[in-house]
Amino acid sequence: MKNNHYIPPFRADVVGSYLRPDYLHAARSQFTCGEIDQAALTRVEDRAISELISKQKSLGLHVITDGEFRRSWWHLDFMWGLHGVEKAELKQGYIFDGIETRPETARLTGKISGKNHPFIEHFKFLLPYADSNTVPRLTIPAPAQFFKELYRPENKQATADIYPQQDELIADIIKAYKEFIDDLYKAGCRNLQLDDCTWGMMVDARYNNAGVAISSQEQNNHCDCHSSSHTVISDDINALTELLLRVNNGAIEGSPQDLVITTHVCRGNYRSTWAASGGYAPVADALFGRENVSAYYLEFDTERAGDFSPLAAVSGNKQVVLGLISSKFGQLEDKASVIGRIREAAQYVPLERLCLSTQCGFASTEEGNALTEEQQWAKIELVKQIAAEVWKP
Repeated sequence: MKNNHYIPPFRADVVGSYLRPDYLHAARSQFTCGEIDQAALTRVEDRAISELISKQKSLGLHVITDGEFRRSWWHLDFMWGLHGVEKAELKQGYIFDGIETRPETARLTGKISGKNHPFIEHFKFLLPYADSNTVPRLTIPAPAQFFKELYRPENKQATADIYPQQDELIADIIKAYKEFIDDLYKAGCRNLQLDDCTWGMMVDARYNNAGVAISSQEQNNHCDCHSSSHTVISDDINALTELLLRVNNGAIEGSPQDLVITTHVCRGNYRSTWAASGGYAPVADALFGRENVSAYYLEFDTERAGDFSPLAAVSGNKQVVLGLISSKFGQLEDKASVIGRIREAAQYVPLERLCLSTQCGFASTEEGNALTEEQQWAKIELVKQIAAEVWKP
């Protein structure tokens, strides 16, 4: 990658995914129906990503992404690219506010490995577009997100069959992510974002351990050795918090110092709907105080995310990117109101450690949110205008 003096996050930033153009939707449909092959689909994806990057640069963004245009989901496609994981269907999809997603999941078929992941080549496509003003970013689901996917109700048995001892599963998830991160760094990546809804779901009492809790008896039923050293998920949110923190920190421990690793936390983003509500307070000490990332991209566009007071737990010199501009609808926010909220957040984290972004991506899945591409770019332009006013050069 070319030398770059810009270090993420940026005063005016984005989360990562963008609305797919109509011709890309058409090509994916043709591919699914067998009308075109993978090579033809890839050529269309290449075109769409190239055009997206040109638009990102024309708006003066310092980060370029591929918009997640080669994916169907923000998270499952990455999981399917790991060895020992297959694409599977469930009886029910994720439940959002008044809507249900496609019932797809990632299920174990064998031991997990992160070598030779297809996302490495996806990232390499961005490299020729990097210049002295832009940083190519890759977004992937956090290790905790993968862990929780393996404990959706219809996945629990397959997970227990492959990994009777949960500590071995955790160790292999950490190892697989380390393998991927090592390959990604060697490919030239210096900015990795871990997207993580686990924290956003835990703050909602309806989802504290949904699909994840496993009793001590269940653990023992799958294990020849009943050692007390096994990690067992309890129904206590604090125990789950510590486990997810362990998985995430373990995966990024020892990463190169010049690899900027950040995380994005939200409460669900599917076709402009949401899945959970609740402020960050229940997980703030662990997430903000002890997760070893350099910055947090945080949903704060509605009252569902609570107030800014949990930001007092942000430790060290970590930065916070305030997701105050909604990616769910096209109407533009009032500039003065957003600036007022930034000033309010600065009571808990110094202004020089704050940035601004949309609250989530515009298309966490290929369906996308209910707004137009023109509205999408107007949202990003608003982020830039506000950032320029708040953090004057």
